[in-house]
Amino acid sequence: MKKWYEELFTNYVEKYEKESFTQGTMGEVDFIESEIKRDKSCRILDVGCGTGRHAIELAKRGYSVTGVDLSENMLNRAREKAIDTGVQLDFEKADARNLPFEDEFDLVIMLCEGAFPLMETDQMNFQILESAARALKKDGKLIFTTLNGLYPLFHSVKDFINANSNYSTNRENTFDLMTFRDRYQLETEDDNGNKLLLV
Repeated sequence: MKKWYEELFTNYVEKYEKESFTQGTMGEVDFIESEIKRDKSCRILDVGCGTGRHAIELAKRGYSVTGVDLSENMLNRAREKAIDTGVQLDFEKADARNLPFEDEFDLVIMLCEGAFPLMETDQMNFQILESAARALKKDGKLIFTTLNGLYPLFHSVKDFINANSNYSTNRENTFDLMTFRDRYQLETEDDNGNKLLLV
């Protein structure tokens, strides 16, 4: 049986690219560049690259980039976009918990929850961090985003998700204050309009 994140990204390319959280690419890449002091010699690994929005923009700006993702559909779209843009970079299918790299990259990025913290257990999420650390050179840098565990203390997670998504509905929401883990069922549609219930 597929995990929810494998099922969702089987046929969710077009809608993914319209999500509000995918619209800040330029500002996010500007931030990345400032963090590496615009050093074009940096080799960059984009973990959970999705359709390649960060990887492609970084390649356009002259960086050597490799993008990895678990979804072949997302990677196919990333490859198409790279060709259309006229940039060359590598896109590989890989599980973020077991990346096939060691001491190779100056920078590893995991943005917009591309990999971390989507796993079911803290141990699985920790494997992602360990794998990213292995991929880095000795003085390399890791830049990643994660969900804010304190946010649900001040706002209803269910209302927040339902209000901020054009394509999905959240239900059966539970937040565990002791573990800061939010569990819910997400109802959404794939690119063909098929209903998906992700647990």
